[in-house]
Amino acid sequence: MLPWIQLDSAPIPGGGGELRLKQRGTEFSIMLGTNELMNSRLSGSEEALATLAWERIAPSKRPHILIGGLGMGFTLRAALAVLPADAQVTVAELVPAVVAWARGPMAEVFKGSLDDPRVKVHVGDVASLIHTYRHSYDAILLDVDNGPQGLTRSANDGLYDYAGLRAAKGALRARGVLAVWSSGPNPGFTRRLGTLGFKVKEEHVRAGKKRGARHVIWLASPDGGDGAAQP
Repeated sequence: MLPWIQLDSAPIPGGGGELRLKQRGTEFSIMLGTNELMNSRLSGSEEALATLAWERIAPSKRPHILIGGLGMGFTLRAALAVLPADAQVTVAELVPAVVAWARGPMAEVFKGSLDDPRVKVHVGDVASLIHTYRHSYDAILLDVDNGPQGLTRSANDGLYDYAGLRAAKGALRARGVLAVWSSGPNPGFTRRLGTLGFKVKEEHVRAGKKRGARHVIWLASPDGGDGAAQP
């Protein structure tokens, strides 16, 4: 079997540790410590994040989609495959090196998706876009950290707490959807969404096409309510 070769490493802003990009033949892996965050052979749940969200908002005219987390581009590619030609896709990636890897050693994995005229890349925290732009997005797709139970940095928790979810709700257009990827279930997060007035559906999808761990995707649609006050 071919050995893994480390191609590069990059710090996560805010003291979240160090990402390592590794390659074995045509396979790529992004690691954080001993945890594999993503692998180029397992794309099923990341693709489902995009396709399930689009099913909720289709057909939307000139849809604007915000993707939090570039990763290996599977969510982006799946979104581009189903979105119309007049769509706009903003991808926010916190770690500059991940964007560089997408255009460099992993270019074959991304298959030119970053050059699609519908795509704009924002190198920075997706939270800043969510808090800045109100009623701007038809869908917000979050694949940040490990989901609501993060691994990399505590600042990511702000995406999934009450304040972060209220901001996401305010950033969505009418009939919009917040889609959140997670490595596993989180009943507390489900309750939080419901408390804030989201109509929530949980989808359990395989990491691979027909195999791999089961991941969770929340599809949360605002119903117009602000939810009960919470700390």
